[in-house]
Amino acid sequence: MDVYRIQGGRVLQGETRIYGAKNAALPILAASLMVRGVTRLHDVPNLQDVQVMLEILQRLGARAEWIEPGTVEIDATNVSSTDVPEDLMQRMRSSIFLMGPLLARFGDVRLSKPGGCVIGQRPIDYHLRGIRQLGAKVEEQHGFIRCTSHRLYGNLLSLDFPSVGATENLMMAAALADGETIIENAAREPEIVDLARFLNACGAKIRGAGEHRIVISGVHHLHDGEHTVIPDRIVTGTLLMAAAITGGEVVLRNADANHLLAVLGKLQESGLRVYSEHDIITCKRADAIRPVDMRTEPYPGFPTDLQAPFMSMLTLAKGTSILRENVFEARFKHVDELLRMGADIRVDMRTAVIRGVSRLSGATVEASDLRGGAALVVAALAAEGETEIRGLRHIDRGYESLHQQLAQLGASIERLELNC
Repeated sequence: MDVYRIQGGRVLQGETRIYGAKNAALPILAASLMVRGVTRLHDVPNLQDVQVMLEILQRLGARAEWIEPGTVEIDATNVSSTDVPEDLMQRMRSSIFLMGPLLARFGDVRLSKPGGCVIGQRPIDYHLRGIRQLGAKVEEQHGFIRCTSHRLYGNLLSLDFPSVGATENLMMAAALADGETIIENAAREPEIVDLARFLNACGAKIRGAGEHRIVISGVHHLHDGEHTVIPDRIVTGTLLMAAAITGGEVVLRNADANHLLAVLGKLQESGLRVYSEHDIITCKRADAIRPVDMRTEPYPGFPTDLQAPFMSMLTLAKGTSILRENVFEARFKHVDELLRMGADIRVDMRTAVIRGVSRLSGATVEASDLRGGAALVVAALAAEGETEIRGLRHIDRGYESLHQQLAQLGASIERLELNC
C-alpha cells in the first residue's frame, strides 16, 4: 500500500506546468475508435484512468501506445471486438464513453455498467435515452447493456440536465449518423469543446460546442487526426488552493484562466491575488484567508470537482463559510477525515458549514474518492506536524505524480510503500 507522508507548514513557491486534462483525454481516447486510421494525441496525462482506457482499446483490437512521454498513438483500423471487457469497465466510470463511438462505427456495443468513485447517483439514463432516439435498440440485462443499430439517424435530443458524459457520448454517436442531430440543453464544459475540436480535426461537422445547443451534421467516416489536449483545469484549481492555504506564491504554466473564471473569482474573494496572461496564472496570498459562500453548478459555474479542495482551504479562513453541493449528493465523504485533522465542519444534506479554525493538525487519514483525496493533500500541506494519507489509488486516477509536482513547489511530501 502506497501512502503520502506530508510535513505541513511549508509555504509553496515556484512554478510548474499543468498537464493535459483527464476529463478531456478520456472521451477523446474513446473517440479514436471511430477513426479508421491513426490518431496522435499530445499532452495526455499518464494517469491510472488513462492507462485503463488504453488497455480497453488494446483489448478491443486497436494499437494504442505511448510513443513518448505525453504522446499517445492509436490505430483503430483493425478493431475486432465491440464487447468492452467487464473487469476494466468496473475500474473506471469514463468507460461509458465507449458506447457512442463503437455503436456509431460498428452498429453494436456490449458493456457492463461502469464503476468509478462513489460520490452519488450518476445514472446513465440520459445516455441510453439519447442513443434510442438516434435509432439504436438498447437491451439491459444482468448488469450488461447491449446497443445495436443498422444505422443511426439524426434527431432532436433534449437533455433534462446538462450532463457532460451524455453530451459527449451523444455527440460522438451523432458524428457518424445520417442527417443532422441537435442536442438541446447540452453541457458547456471546456472538455466538450476539446472533444468537438478533435472530432472536427478528423472530419466531423460539429458546431456550437460550448453552448447550450450543439448541431452535428453526420459524416460517413473519420480520417487520421492529431490533437493536443487542453490543460487540466481541476489540477490547476487544486494547486491554486494549495498555494492559498500555505500562504504561498506559485506560477502555473500551460494553464487556461478562461476555463476557471468562477473558481478564480471565489479565490480572489477569499483573499488570493490572481493574475493571468496568455497561458500563465500567477497567484499570491498576502492576507489571511477570508470566508466565502459558494455553490457548485454546471459549467460555467463552480465545478463540483473542486468543491472538496476548496473546502480544505476554507477550514483555515477567518470566519464561517457555507458550501452548497448541487451536482452530487454524496460528495462530502472527505469531511470526516478533515474533522480528524481539527477542522470544524457541519454537514446538513447538501450543505456544509465551515467554521475556520486557527490550525489543523497532522493525522492518519484515508482518501475515499478522487477529489476528496486531493482535499486531504491540500489540508495536510498546511497542517502542523505529519499527515499520512492512504487510499492513493483514488488520487492516482486524476493526478499525475502529485507528490512530485508539489515537491517541485517546495512541499515536504514523499510517497512511500508500506508493507501490510
